[in-house]
Amino acid sequence: MARERRRRGPEAARGPEKGGRGPQAARRERGAPPRRGRAWAWALLALLALGAAGLAYGLYGRWRLGRRVVTPHPAPRVLPAGSSGPRAAPERFWGSYRPHVYFGMRPRSARPPVAGLMWLRQAAAEARLRHTCEQSDGLPGYGWLLHDGLRFGAQEIRDRGLTLRTEFVKRPGGEHGGDWSWRVTAWPQSAGDQPSLVSLLFYVATDGQGTLQPHVENTRLVSVTGTSEELGHFNITFHKPTTETGEALGYASYNHLDARSPGLHRLTDVVKSSLSNRFVYAAPGGPKRRYFAVDTYQALPGEPDQAPQSHLLLHQVTLALPCRVEVTFESGSFAERPGSLVGAVLSEELAGHVAAFERRFEETFSLARKGFTPQQQSFAKAALSNMLGGMGYFHGHSIVQSAHNQHPLPYPEGPLFTAVPSRSFFPRGFLWDEGFHQLLLARWDPALSREVIAHWLDLMNVEGWIPREQILDDEARAKVPPEFILQHNEAANPPTLFLVLQQLLREPGQGPKELSYLRRLFPRLRTWYEWYNTTQAGPLPYTFRWRGRDQDTDRFLNPKTLTSGLDDYPRASHPSPAERHLDLRCWMALASGVMAQVAERLGEPAAEYRHMQQALSDNALLEEQHWAEQLGMFADYGNHSQAVGLQREKVAVGPGQPPHQLPAPRLVRVVRKPPKLQFVGALGYVSLFPFLLQLLRPDSPRLGGILGDMRSEEKLWSPYGLRSLARTSPLYMKHNTEHDPPYWRGPIWINMNYLAVRALHHYASLEGPYQQQAVALYQELRANLIANLYRQYAASGYLWEQYSDSTGQGRGCYPFTGWSALVVLVMAEEY
Repeated sequence: MARERRRRGPEAARGPEKGGRGPQAARRERGAPPRRGRAWAWALLALLALGAAGLAYGLYGRWRLGRRVVTPHPAPRVLPAGSSGPRAAPERFWGSYRPHVYFGMRPRSARPPVAGLMWLRQAAAEARLRHTCEQSDGLPGYGWLLHDGLRFGAQEIRDRGLTLRTEFVKRPGGEHGGDWSWRVTAWPQSAGDQPSLVSLLFYVATDGQGTLQPHVENTRLVSVTGTSEELGHFNITFHKPTTETGEALGYASYNHLDARSPGLHRLTDVVKSSLSNRFVYAAPGGPKRRYFAVDTYQALPGEPDQAPQSHLLLHQVTLALPCRVEVTFESGSFAERPGSLVGAVLSEELAGHVAAFERRFEETFSLARKGFTPQQQSFAKAALSNMLGGMGYFHGHSIVQSAHNQHPLPYPEGPLFTAVPSRSFFPRGFLWDEGFHQLLLARWDPALSREVIAHWLDLMNVEGWIPREQILDDEARAKVPPEFILQHNEAANPPTLFLVLQQLLREPGQGPKELSYLRRLFPRLRTWYEWYNTTQAGPLPYTFRWRGRDQDTDRFLNPKTLTSGLDDYPRASHPSPAERHLDLRCWMALASGVMAQVAERLGEPAAEYRHMQQALSDNALLEEQHWAEQLGMFADYGNHSQAVGLQREKVAVGPGQPPHQLPAPRLVRVVRKPPKLQFVGALGYVSLFPFLLQLLRPDSPRLGGILGDMRSEEKLWSPYGLRSLARTSPLYMKHNTEHDPPYWRGPIWINMNYLAVRALHHYASLEGPYQQQAVALYQELRANLIANLYRQYAASGYLWEQYSDSTGQGRGCYPFTGWSALVVLVMAEEY
């Protein structure tokens, strides 16, 4: 009965009421549910509703958080729509903004027609087509010799047995960016080379919008007429080849191609698939020779599944060396054109631009006045020109993901106008590289640098995050391993754009235009600064920690910190939230000072920025958080063990298993002594950051120790520059994995050496106990850097990504047209 009472409720226990029937029994007879059962049902429904609402709210909250990564910043764009177009900026509309090809041009619009050059030496059984800049091509040298970033450029390309000089000139006029002309001159690499044939292939291709119409006479593509949204009507003419001096050439063979491509990233493949050697070159009085030329287009594998995005028209001219070919682009809206920009007119225009460039270069950098030889001046002009010629205009979207997204998302589509580190290996935008690039370009053209900074900040999302590597379109993605395409929104990069802003704020003669620019910039700068302070905060006040370190402690000798820009530079051996990263702290001190300057100039509240700058520049607090007394240096702090190494793992052998069937033993990390919270003993660039960013007082006793470490040949000094990691460091020149050679573990990097020379110049100008030591080191380090970079350029034809600390030879990718060009500022003593 007790169980029945509990089941039926208290009314049943009391028995029937007056009238012989209880109300519950009556309700059951009518088929009505029991009152208590209905209450429980309503309660259950309410709980379910609350649970569903909570679940929906949670899912909505997660969705909303997940959408923030692709939500644009709410402030008005620094650059209004159309600011890069032909009406707002006609002088910059066309340019050599395709740095990944040896020679090409495009306008600054979303999906425009593009033009380019390919070439083919007719000297082998197979066709070796040159188009995109590839280290595997093994070219003895290529790069811009002169380029003003605006109106003209001259480049020399040395292939095996062949030298090409590519030149362009722009002429303003009309409403669509004006005209331009190309001149390509080719000659044998040396006077003793046998006469050979070369094919020059000039093309124009659409990228999803616009039309092209070929005009063919016999087999020769004479010209192309076309239209596009921002170019209007235009005409491209492929002029007949001449000798080097402009006289008519006796004989040439012509071929052309009219094809469709899945996109610009497949143009090389389309042309290669169309080549045939069935054609015969038959100059009068000479032997007949077969040569490769474009023929009937052969569809690419898998192409039927891809709708063609690009219409390609290509003009091929095959001829004997030496020779010259000119191409003209004429805008339909240029009504009062003084004549075509070809022949003697083009030569005159080029000569005028060269003279103007050389005058401006000397006025800006004063290298002749400083006593540099003509050869050294030419080297510096090439370094600047390669950075200007490495400017690219990209349009598209990144692929991003946050912790709140299960799958990657497309970032908002937009443009980016930026310099690139390397035309062959890194032909895209990198956030921390760009600050160093603009230190040089801001000396040459401050307006250009302001525009580039604005382009980067206009990529910011609502959180204040900017993807650190900009891989925006199919052409860019074709050059990037798939594992590096995805960008994560916890990943920072050193905020080096503050270095450029610091320099621009010091520019004389700033007026209302510059103030208006800062006012448009400030809302995004403020959000960017706050993003670093919140997402990269360290475990203690005024400390910072790079997010995004590799977490694989079995495979890596020292897990990488790609977000710091210093990749494999040794950090705490075991990543943890307890880490304090010295370099990021110093970057934030710089950023705080620049934010204070900008706010004060605009009349905005600046006290918070000044307070942060003072706290992060306080030498006592800096020493408390980052001075390792036992190591005698500034250092990172974290969960660390010095006793780590790589060794072959043991492979378990099964019964009767033949040795040849055993898997190859992997090289894995072993930790011979457990980690503990301590300072990280890795003397190198990170240890120098309080000096590099000039946070130390000139009378700081730590300054003397840093200068001593820099000059020590057993530590950081080499005859070619400061090495990235001391020779005394346990990880000096150590592989991080079996196939991952040392990167920031000894080689010399020019961006850090530039900061070191700049800091030495600063401390050499201040009274203090180490002033004369700084003067001597400044002179010696500056001389070493200039001598080695010039020597390596003269020997190899390239600036390099990094330099060997033992021989001075160039290492890594080439040509490295990015921050290695800072040698120009070192030569000019512009800091």
